[in-house]
This record gives sequence, structure tokens and C-alpha cells, in this order.
Amino acid sequence: MVDNQANEADQTGHRRRGVRAPEWPEAVDIFDTTLRDGSQFEGIALTADDKLRIARLLDDLGVHYIEGGWPGANPRDNEFFARAADGELQLANSTLVAFGSTRRPKGKVDSDQSLANLVSARTPVVCIVAKSWDYHVTEALRTTLDEGVAMIADSVQYLSSQGLRVFVDFEHFFDGYRHNPEFTLRAVEAAAISGAEALVLCDTNGGSLPHDVELATAAIVRAFPELTIGMHTQNDTGCAVANAVAGVRAGATHVQGTINGYGERTGNCDLTTFIPNLSLKMGIATIDEDRMAKLTSVSGHVAEVVNLPPMPQQPYVGKSAFAHKAGLHTSAIARRPDAYEHVEPAWVGNGTRFLVSDLSGRSTVELKAKEVGLDLDGGQLADVLDELKKLEHAGYHFEAADASLQLLMRRATGWRNPRWELESFRVTVEHRPGVGLASEENPLGHFDGVETEATVKLRFDDRRVIATGEGNGPVNALDQAFRIALGQVDDPGLNELLNVRLVDYKVRILDSKDGTGAITRVLIDASDGERRWTTIGVSENIIEASWQALSDAMVYALSTS
Repeated sequence: MVDNQANEADQTGHRRRGVRAPEWPEAVDIFDTTLRDGSQFEGIALTADDKLRIARLLDDLGVHYIEGGWPGANPRDNEFFARAADGELQLANSTLVAFGSTRRPKGKVDSDQSLANLVSARTPVVCIVAKSWDYHVTEALRTTLDEGVAMIADSVQYLSSQGLRVFVDFEHFFDGYRHNPEFTLRAVEAAAISGAEALVLCDTNGGSLPHDVELATAAIVRAFPELTIGMHTQNDTGCAVANAVAGVRAGATHVQGTINGYGERTGNCDLTTFIPNLSLKMGIATIDEDRMAKLTSVSGHVAEVVNLPPMPQQPYVGKSAFAHKAGLHTSAIARRPDAYEHVEPAWVGNGTRFLVSDLSGRSTVELKAKEVGLDLDGGQLADVLDELKKLEHAGYHFEAADASLQLLMRRATGWRNPRWELESFRVTVEHRPGVGLASEENPLGHFDGVETEATVKLRFDDRRVIATGEGNGPVNALDQAFRIALGQVDDPGLNELLNVRLVDYKVRILDSKDGTGAITRVLIDASDGERRWTTIGVSENIIEASWQALSDAMVYALSTS
């Protein structure tokens, strides 16, 4: 199956790029549908501005096609295509595609609104969805199989006559091929002889498995050797990427998917996994090689635009994709980086991370210390490991709080925060009866009657400073009080802390069986506008845990500036 060069690469270093087998395609076009199918993912609601931002990211990544949405389906998509056509979206590497459907049953192409919307979108390529499962034709469309075939042929002919390149997505292709292959082949043939450029086989329900996909795709590739055969796979069995790879092995040269696998129900083929699988593992060209390193950043940027948290365990681009926790792994990686990493992380724009926890050994802590510029001796390493295991047993979780970990390692060298020392803090929360009660206009009351005040007493060298701040909760009030205290100290070296902002706050209750007396873990994400870091606090008192994390965030900002 693979040639001698590929075998040699496997024997001499598994982090070499894969070599293409002769029977596989040389290249595969990447068709991104994040803006259409991806937007159907639960929790995603894109504006036209969002779609323009993502389209520019995709163009910079270098995907071949960007499916922008369904013109006529909603005002947002209409606005997107209008702004794109008017020059607001200048694509350097990608081609914009509009999505639609075939004409209606017993309808006329020249009066069909869906087809008219595709023409008016002013994109060079259109992609229409067509029924290829007889069950859907007779039950969903409630028409005859002959009319189902005619709908496909008429629509492709009409759009082609308007000067458009036409791709056809054959909905439920694999289900249809299993139940009535004769009709499914008739549907595909109708598009082929009517001028379709790409015949896309869709696993719409996501229920197919790779061996079935490969066999069915091979049959279509043999039947239509002159046309582009494409794949559109859903992830309902967890096989969307595997099914797309199976289709390519069978000869498909066009694959549709989304960034981060967003899409209907459980999602689509994740292009951030599929692209490196093909290019790095199988030696099949996808996006330009010099753009492969953009995958991780594009994954993160798209997640930010759609307002969903990144998935740490995502292959290749996830934060944990090249993170190592076990001491055996980290000690081996220190000598041979390829010992526990299947590809070079930099190839996809990611990097190696060493996680420190109570499972860590001496080599892990030593590597982590060197990563942040600390050279710990044997005794200091032992102290860090001992303290680490005690704290993690108490509920700390340092692999999620690199900044607090760094401060822990610094303290092992004898370092202490040289700029201020906490004497005490006090937080009061007052609810004034009769204020902020629920009403018809304000059903939850919105806590308008709750006031929170915090007072901190700090020592800056020999000066004692007392400051009081108000906030919408204890943590916000403590943060405000600390900033007010900074303003009372004439020290330019502390001014940069005024730019630090808390950007995320997470609370987890440990040992919940203890009820309100349970230990609380607090994680705070802070940023100075250029970098972001995480600190941790643990206590039976949520305010004390919050102060620990808040104080560490400020100390870290100053000690690493």
C-alpha cells in the first residue's frame, strides 16, 4: 500500500511527514462550510459582521472554497452576500460559494425563488442540495422519483446557463445508496450530465462508518471518472473525519467541513483535524504548506468569534494536544522530543506543554522551571515537589494555573513578593429590604438592593495603606479596593497593574457532600491586553480563595513584566 520511502520514514522517525501512496489523490480541495452548516451548531448565532471576520480568517488559512450561507433564507445571510459582492470581502486565496436547493417539485426554474436568490448572490460558485434517497423524495417532497431526478437536472442546467459553476450536495447519499442504489445513481447521473462540476456525497444523518463510505465512494468515482467527487460527513458516530479520509482513499478530491467541527447536531468533519491528517500523515496536498501553521490560531480565533470555549483536547490544535503530564513522558521528551509526539507541534502552529501536578516527577518540574527561566537545584526541586503534592491533595490544580505554579517555583528559591504585603481584608454584603424586589418589569430583581464593599489593608515597604472599594460582588469589590490602594502609593513601578483586568472567573465546589462548608476552588484569568494568565485559590471560604487567586494574578503581572 505504501512505497519504500514511506516505510523508511516510519522506521527512522515517526514525526516525518507522510508520503502519499500511489493510489491516493495528489491533492484535495478544502470546502469550508463553517458559515453555513457550522452556524447550525447549538449555541452559535453569527451576525453578518461575524461571518465577514471568519471568512477573512478562512481566506488567510487558504481553504479553496468558503460557503457563505443561504441567500434568501434570512436577512443576515442576505446582508453578508450583499456586503461581500459590494467589495467589503476581498478574498485572495478562496472562492466564495452560495448555498441553495433545487427547484420545487413541479415548479419552473425561471420562477423559482431559491434559484433566483443564488443568481443574485453574485458568487462565482453555487452549491445546491438535492435529494438522493428515494424515501425522502416520496415522503418528504411527496413527489415521484422521476420528478426528483428532473428537479436536479433542471436546476443544474439553469444555474449553469447563468454562467455559474455548480456543485451538488447529494443529501442522504449513503442512506439512499444502501436502500435503493438504482435511484441514487440516477440522481447523481442527472447532475453529472446536466453540467455539475462537483458531485458531493453527503452522510447527512452521520450514521455511516468508514468501510461503507469507502466502498460507496469508490463506486461513484468509477462511474464518473471525469468529475470531481466530494465528501460531506457529519459526526453522529464520531467518524466524520474518518469517513472523509475513507472517501479520499476511494478517490474523492473535494471535502467539505468546518473549523473545530461545528455543525448540525454533533457537528461536521473537523477541518483542523482532517487537513493535517491528509497533508502531514498521508502526503496529500490540501492548503498551502506555509499556511499549515495557521491552523491553531484560526481554530482559536473562530472559537472566539462564535463565542464558544476552545476544546482543549482537540487533535492537533487543542491546548492539550501536545501537553504532557506523566513523569515518564516528560523525562523521555527531554531527551527525544519525538518520543511522545506524533507530529512536530509547530507544523500546525501549536507547541509542547509540560503539565505539573501531583503525578509529576522531578524531571517534569525541572523542565517546567527551565521553561520559565528558573534554574532550581536539587533541594529546591524536592521542596517544590513536596509542596506541590500537599497543595494538590488540598484541592489545588496547578496544571490549570500556570501563573500560580510559576510563583510557587519562584518561592522555592527564597523569592517573595517585594512590593506589598497583605495585612487584612474585610468584605461586607448588605441587602436592603424592599429594594430590588421582583416585579413584572424586573422578574428577578437583578439584585438592585445588594451592596458589596471591601476594605483592604496593605503594606508597601514601610507605608500602611487602607482602601475601600465597592463592586457588584465580593471579588469585584476586592479588585476595586486593591486598585484604589495602588493609586495611593507614589510608585511608578506599580502603575502597570492598573492595566490588568480580570477576564474570567471560575468556581468549583470540591467534595460537594459537605454542602455549604465544602472547599472551593477559584480560577481567575487575567490579562494586560497582550498576554493572558491563570491563577488559583483554594479555601473553605470562597472570598479567601478568590483573594488568593486575585493576589497571585497581580503578583504574577508585576514579577514577569
